[in-house]
Amino acid sequence: MSQVIKTNAADVRFEGVSKIYGKDAVAVGDIDLTVEAGTLATLLGPSGCGKTTTLRMIAGLELPTAGRIFVGGEDVTDLPATQRDIAMVFQSYALFPHMSVQENIAYGLVNSGMDRDEIAERTLSGMDLVGLKGFEKRLPSELSGGQQQRVAVARAIVLEPQVLLFDEPLSNLDAKLRRQVREEIRELQIGLGLTVVYVTHDQEEALAVSDKIVVMDKAKIAQIGTPVDLYDRPNSVFVADFIGEANILGCDVLSRGESESSVRIDNYQFTVGNVVPEDREPRLAVRPRNIALSSESNPDVLSGTVKKVSYVGSHYEYTIVGTFGEVFAIEDTTSPLKPEGSEVFITFKGRGSCLVPS
Repeated sequence: MSQVIKTNAADVRFEGVSKIYGKDAVAVGDIDLTVEAGTLATLLGPSGCGKTTTLRMIAGLELPTAGRIFVGGEDVTDLPATQRDIAMVFQSYALFPHMSVQENIAYGLVNSGMDRDEIAERTLSGMDLVGLKGFEKRLPSELSGGQQQRVAVARAIVLEPQVLLFDEPLSNLDAKLRRQVREEIRELQIGLGLTVVYVTHDQEEALAVSDKIVVMDKAKIAQIGTPVDLYDRPNSVFVADFIGEANILGCDVLSRGESESSVRIDNYQFTVGNVVPEDREPRLAVRPRNIALSSESNPDVLSGTVKKVSYVGSHYEYTIVGTFGEVFAIEDTTSPLKPEGSEVFITFKGRGSCLVPS
């Protein structure tokens, strides 16, 4: 079947948007944000940071206390959800258990009063896009979790929305299926040129699917950037530790250049590829895979003792303690095992270390 689903992508813009419950319960605090048309932006952060409230304000399920929201240049701040050209895929899928796959996907089109032939054409095209051809008559109870998720996605995209929202869409799936479905969502978004705003608390998921990640903390935006920007150049201890995990260590900055700094921890001196302002106390963020461990004695590097070692199939995980504190390191399984209680010597590899202001 030829594809009949059309692209209707629009940008989303927040201008000074806040959401306050009661007198002083700030869910979202004075944020400015733009999601460009045809891109996938992920709202990422711990529970209670405001990401789901932000998503619900785009959908019209929550109205802001202050500020304005624009979709495709139109001010939709005060419009109810039913008058916004936006579709949402919920965490629970929200499928009708008594309806077949085809009926679930067609539900929004039927209620819009669309012509029957166009409904059938769009519904079958949507099923084809998400790989559900041949499942037309099945009930949701006869589908796997991944297949139910595809029904929910198809039901949203056949509406040809300006913006498609995902609220923790993979949280009910096992790890292997999560990877598969997130790849399918990303391929669908790129193929149709959809504007997608995606909410998750899973850092790996966000890094894998996003054009842009909006990291939120305590109702505020902590940092916005591409996955590479946020992983390699976090702007705070919080972002460094939340995106991809990091060891945060005290250090002395010996000198600053235009784009790099000379740093020392104990007797170990090395260079990192960024600079922090002199009026901010620097901390060193080091990714676990950026730590190289050796059993060969070297007085010019860090030394520590292996406190714990775990084998997890693809790699070893080490907890190491020393005068610098405690670090978590990852080594591939091809590396020789360093047993608990043994002394190891530590250096940092090229990419994966940076200074962050405390």
